[in-house]
Amino acid sequence: MLSAAGIDNVRILDGGLAAWRSAEEPLETGPVAPPPGNVLVRHDDLAAARRPTLTAQQSGSGAVPLLDARSPERFRGDVEPVDPVAGHIPGATNLPSAAVLACDGTFLDKDALTRLLSARGIDRDGPVGAYCGSGITAAVIVAALAAMGREAALYPGSWSEWSADPTRPIARGVG
Repeated sequence: MLSAAGIDNVRILDGGLAAWRSAEEPLETGPVAPPPGNVLVRHDDLAAARRPTLTAQQSGSGAVPLLDARSPERFRGDVEPVDPVAGHIPGATNLPSAAVLACDGTFLDKDALTRLLSARGIDRDGPVGAYCGSGITAAVIVAALAAMGREAALYPGSWSEWSADPTRPIARGVG
């Protein structure tokens, strides 16, 4: 989101605060008074999104392999706790966002991620897209792929947008 807003040199703390503590890095306590910055983020900046994204039409075209980052139960359409319709975008492959993380919460290494993608029929160098329920957990997939040097497109509207249109096809089951 920060890079989409035009902020350069953005980083992710791989493994989060637990990894920071495990590395015995310093922590501050108490109130923080950050210095004033010179970044102005407007809603229009986010809509312009410099990151690659997919529209609903592109997501459903089959031209780009699509990874569904939701749980297997939501992907199959067994349950849908958020949206009124259960299932997945036809042609999508399930890759739960948690699957790209090691037990300690860090991203899997490049070889492990490559094996995960390959097992799902995703070409090593070809394009790939990701979606979830509302675009949040799919960002974990996009970030993991970026960490291995591979760009992935996010479908920000994700399942909520897709399933809201009654003219769009819906798949259920494992494939």
